[in-house]
Amino acid sequence: MPVIPAFAGMTGKGTLVPAPVFSPSLQNPPMLTLIQRVSQASVVVDDNTIGAIGPGLLALVGVEPGDGPTQVVRMAERLLGYRVFADDEGRMNRSLSDVGGSLLLISQFTLAADTASGMRPGFSTAAAPMEAERIFDQLVAICREKHPPGVETGRFGAHMTVSLVNDGPVTFLLRA
Repeated sequence: MPVIPAFAGMTGKGTLVPAPVFSPSLQNPPMLTLIQRVSQASVVVDDNTIGAIGPGLLALVGVEPGDGPTQVVRMAERLLGYRVFADDEGRMNRSLSDVGGSLLLISQFTLAADTASGMRPGFSTAAAPMEAERIFDQLVAICREKHPPGVETGRFGAHMTVSLVNDGPVTFLLRA
């Protein structure tokens, strides 16, 4: 994949300033998680609710090749510390940890799909199932250790029905 030059802006003298370069061949891409602030969310497998939360965050986690302990620790920090809840002035200034909300983590390999071309997603950009499950389990363990108010999960590799009531709506794609 070629690196395409980009420009971040101009100096006061009219000189273009190059943007930082990202090339997948130069570094590991960041771990991906789509978060949604919810008033409630649940996950059902085989007609059984296996995870349910009240107010908090639903996090759809995509694991890619190269994701490891550094990305997992950083993603856990971001999930628990990202400020998406309102403070007393109505600004998004409080984190999941601040408000004591719950977290529902769902492994979703389709989030890591290659959608750059064609009319069908490719999944060579997603981590192999055994690697992805190991990384996902590490994320769950860290979040449970650092967030006593509660962390629920789906079932890795299962067909899941995820229901949510998005509060806002508020949705962000986190990269760590």
